[in-house]
Amino acid sequence: MSDLKSKFLEVYSVLKSDLLHDPAFDFTPDSRQWIDRMLDYNVPGGKLNRGLSVIDSFKLLKEGKELEDEVFLACVLGWCMEWLQAYFLVLDDIMDNAHTRRGQPCWFRLPKVGMIAANDGLILHNHIPRILKKHFREKPYYVDLLDLFNEVEFQTASGQMIDLITTLAGEKDLSKYSLPIHRRIVQYKTAYYSFYLPVACALLMSGENLDNHNDVKDILIEMGTYFQVQDDYLDCFGEPEVIGKIGTDIEDFKCSWLVVKALELCDEEQKKILYESYGKEDPNCVAKVKELYKTLNLEGVFAEYERKSNEKLVEFIEAHPSKPIKAVLKSFLAKIYKRQK
Repeated sequence: MSDLKSKFLEVYSVLKSDLLHDPAFDFTPDSRQWIDRMLDYNVPGGKLNRGLSVIDSFKLLKEGKELEDEVFLACVLGWCMEWLQAYFLVLDDIMDNAHTRRGQPCWFRLPKVGMIAANDGLILHNHIPRILKKHFREKPYYVDLLDLFNEVEFQTASGQMIDLITTLAGEKDLSKYSLPIHRRIVQYKTAYYSFYLPVACALLMSGENLDNHNDVKDILIEMGTYFQVQDDYLDCFGEPEVIGKIGTDIEDFKCSWLVVKALELCDEEQKKILYESYGKEDPNCVAKVKELYKTLNLEGVFAEYERKSNEKLVEFIEAHPSKPIKAVLKSFLAKIYKRQK
């Protein structure tokens, strides 16, 4: 494990201890034990990319001149990202009726958890302002941080809403699905919180005004869109043991990049197969859709999309005037280009 990651995990223990002894609530031994277990199960279990990217970005912006206590605060903001991710995923899994997450059963699937997970999602959400208040209240950018988290949470929840109402069960209508709809869902549901938020946190810590960095936001939203297209692709073509979950986008009637591209490329006969098979639990229907994806060479179409997206992003990044910001954007792109999980 890298030094940075082990330091980051140490900060998790500090934050968890603070929250388990929050003076605003009189914990019973049972409630404290529940939160302890719930946090360990849902917060630190992923790849931690979002959290670590706050620290990476901050260090690149400071060009090696960061102080020890600043790195601690960057770690704290990184964990706020991971708490946010945990809150979204706990609730997302309930909404999607999912089975596995990060290679283990979804939290709500555990026998003694069930729908208590909905309240746990709210608690995870409420932990974020508690953490921010404790560590950033005296900072000049405290209000900007609160605004940033509030805005990005609103954008993400709104993206999730578009996703859910577009894929309403009982109203399965593939004609609603198009690239603009897919892009809109992806931009709001994923790109803002996974790509813009970590860099925006690092910029605020560096004393920057976010209004001066709309170009950075635009590049990161493009990157987040590319990331989600990769995710859609891996849901179907990735290995479950590598990606840590069993893809169910076909069964769940998701507005996935793959189905949108298939609708663009298929003839009437193939479209009929899609309309009849997409969104059904039946393994034969799922196999038919996957077979159609192969016939339409969506693996090749994706490879071309990936190449072009990377070229376009590299061009945008190279044109940016700031060397430290350029370094941040390059490090983000390097992490996701041609990823397998």
